Amino acid sequence: MQPTRVIGLMSGTSVDGIDTALVEISGRDLDLKVELLAGETYPYPPELREKILALGAGTAVSMAELAAIDDAIARAFAQAAQHIQIGHQAATLIGSHGQTVYHRPQEGVGELGYSLQLGRGAVIAHLTGIATVSNFRTTDIAAHGHGAPLVPRVDAYLLSHPQEDRCIQNIGGIGNVTYLPARSDDWLSQIRGWDTGPGNSLLDLAVQHFTNGAKSYDENGDWAASGTPCYPLVEQWLSHEYFHLPPPKSTGRELFGVTYLHDCLEDAQAYQLSTPADFLATITELTAVSIVHSYDNFLPKRPNKVILCGGGSRNIYLKYRLELLLGNVPVSTTDEFGVSAAFKEAIAFAVLAYWRSIGIPGNLPAVTGASQEVLLGELHGNYG
Repeated sequence: MQPTRVIGLMSGTSVDGIDTALVEISGRDLDLKVELLAGETYPYPPELREKILALGAGTAVSMAELAAIDDAIARAFAQAAQHIQIGHQAATLIGSHGQTVYHRPQEGVGELGYSLQLGRGAVIAHLTGIATVSNFRTTDIAAHGHGAPLVPRVDAYLLSHPQEDRCIQNIGGIGNVTYLPARSDDWLSQIRGWDTGPGNSLLDLAVQHFTNGAKSYDENGDWAASGTPCYPLVEQWLSHEYFHLPPPKSTGRELFGVTYLHDCLEDAQAYQLSTPADFLATITELTAVSIVHSYDNFLPKRPNKVILCGGGSRNIYLKYRLELLLGNVPVSTTDEFGVSAAFKEAIAFAVLAYWRSIGIPGNLPAVTGASQEVLLGELHGNYG
């Protein structure tokens, strides 16, 4: 069977741009093989990015405005898919996560959650002429799951190990973890995953706040590294109820966004932090501590390895803090295991689209809380 050429499209809660991966995929589960042919991040037009951030922060818009944003995102995703193929044989399938602008997890027994990703798959399929899978979260939510995280099943088949327990820690705008126990007869049912809390979201917002928008992130964590964390303030922030909720759980900018940052800035006044660098160091510490806190509280034991991916994996200071907090648990990146850390999420949605096209469920009920395994995503256009 010839490998299938698939494009994965992903834009996360940081709204940095559209991570785009062109891959060749073969196999089904433990024989799954993915080769990254090309990867690129295409920034949103600035005006569109501002509209997305405002929408995610709760700004009210008319239905006409929402439709226009939806269309603009779909066009940007389609352009990314077209550009990534230049110089390569054409893909036959696209997996588009879209742009999350609202996520409300399931709030009680019998209740359904809700998650909205803009960038209509039907439009992407029409503009590119390539079959497109989109709206990956809705069927898991309909089965009483959180619709997140959806990457753990992909992690299981690409990054698990016969003898080692591993945590695959994505640090995007929001942090999420996949716990992969050493493979055994029933190992799939023992996989766990959840959103650990803020990843880069608060860091990026704080940098924008302190520079009046001149900078959007702290490159390598250098600014934070020049400051001193305020540990009592970290402990105060860690008392937030989200960090103590047991999995399955998921979150987003609705909780850890602009309003939460302003609360953090207000809290910091009582501790008289002397510089913005001290605040950034403290927010970075919250990300690191919340990750390790979740391992210690919701895993049977600490893993043998922690493997990072996402934009935060390039934050040298954050990685250093994680290494110190984890002690003798080695911290590396998925690059060292053959999966691009920068494009792993885009790769994952390419795989989920591939599975959808051949009828393989993509969720793990033990992770999302869904009542059953389900096919993920809506398929637009002809495939085959």
